[in-house]
Amino acid sequence: MKFISTLLTAQLQTVFLIAGFAHATEAPAKPNILFVIADQWRTQAFGFAGDPNVQTPHLDALQRESIDCVNTVSGVPVCCPARASLLTGQRALTHGVFLNDVPLNPDAVSIAKVLKQAGYDTGYIGKWHLNGDGRSAFIPHERRQGFDYWKALECTHDYNHSYYYADGPEKLEWKGYDAIAQTADAQEYLRDRAKSDKPFFLFLSWGPPHDPYQSAPEKYRAKYKADQIKLRPNIPESTSQKARVAQAGYYANCAALDDCMGDLMQTLRQTGLSSNTITVFTADHGDLLGSHGAFNKQQPYDESLRVPLLLHWPKGFGASGRSLDALINSEDFMPTLLGLCDVPAPKTVEGLDYSGYLRGGKNPSDGATLISSVAPFGQWERSHGGREFRGVRTLRYTYVRDLNGPWLLFDNQIDPYQTNNLVNKSEQARLQVELEVTLTRKLKASGDEFLPANDYIKKWGYTVGANGTVPYTN
Repeated sequence: MKFISTLLTAQLQTVFLIAGFAHATEAPAKPNILFVIADQWRTQAFGFAGDPNVQTPHLDALQRESIDCVNTVSGVPVCCPARASLLTGQRALTHGVFLNDVPLNPDAVSIAKVLKQAGYDTGYIGKWHLNGDGRSAFIPHERRQGFDYWKALECTHDYNHSYYYADGPEKLEWKGYDAIAQTADAQEYLRDRAKSDKPFFLFLSWGPPHDPYQSAPEKYRAKYKADQIKLRPNIPESTSQKARVAQAGYYANCAALDDCMGDLMQTLRQTGLSSNTITVFTADHGDLLGSHGAFNKQQPYDESLRVPLLLHWPKGFGASGRSLDALINSEDFMPTLLGLCDVPAPKTVEGLDYSGYLRGGKNPSDGATLISSVAPFGQWERSHGGREFRGVRTLRYTYVRDLNGPWLLFDNQIDPYQTNNLVNKSEQARLQVELEVTLTRKLKASGDEFLPANDYIKKWGYTVGANGTVPYTN
């Protein structure tokens, strides 16, 4: 009997071992994605990036545990074009959203639609800015690009009196500073999703630190005084006081959002979701904040062009806590995230898939990426250097031409503040020719003829005012 008992025990152990092996060899669960985007947060404005003014302890900690993609750029550094490219994996002249307040085609193939088809639950919280039907209008389900859970508004910059829509046309209000309330809602979403076996894709879109800058809660504004701000050396004296006041408010908003990011990461840990969630932190574009005598965006300078990109992923995805220098552009986000989830990218995608590179493989880029302003808008921006341009950003150089010819050439390695324009200088003639060849080749490959803004506006049937802005209602 003892022999029979021993034999049965051994057989059962073998069965359990085989069952365990079979379970272990099953395809792992697809990772969740928490995608957090801030409006107009430039890549320089973090403690980990060396900014002497701002305090971002939570994002500094996240950066140490993440893949920090230090050369990520916003190919068209404007809100709507960047957001449309993030969601579709396409360039602005393909999806047609090349200026603000125009609609993204409801039939576009978005990352949310693709992930939903792959079995994901999808959610969106915060600023949308892709409907093009007034900034306070209700956005019907068929225009939400595949997002089901929905608490969003087209656009507002009144962060302390901020509204949103959910499933119906009733306008609802975020209580207090909207980014904090939106973050709390995202935390509730995460706690709820922790009870489900289905993967999720949650997109949290904050309005700050976009101006008006003096809008953060008082406890954050109290931390930053205009007369204590240390300015970048490319800010002229004529705009220095305005820049100090703007930056004090800007950094206060950044500090508030940093606390929000800390809350999100804590919720991921508390719920256990951190073991299978890719967290992305980025921005749609940067903010000049007085550099080169300009403010806001739409220009090819690094303060406007470069954005943060931190990817925090579960153990087993690859090494973390490192920096990568690939030139990731807005249209590259969708194929890269799909690649990390082992979901095939649709044929509509034009961007590059960096997922293999992030895991230690080959960089798919040729070392240069396109940057452009298709249809600059706003009277102030146009009078302070805003213009149509096309250019390339490489690891070392920025080269740009406008409709009249070569405009800017910077060696960002020896001139990180871009104060020495090398364009048309005889000693840089060979370099300029090489960069012009690269730009011409890339424009041809993308079908971009570099026409005046009005040609594209007419082609797409948009109506703009005297300052190039599409009329909208608040």
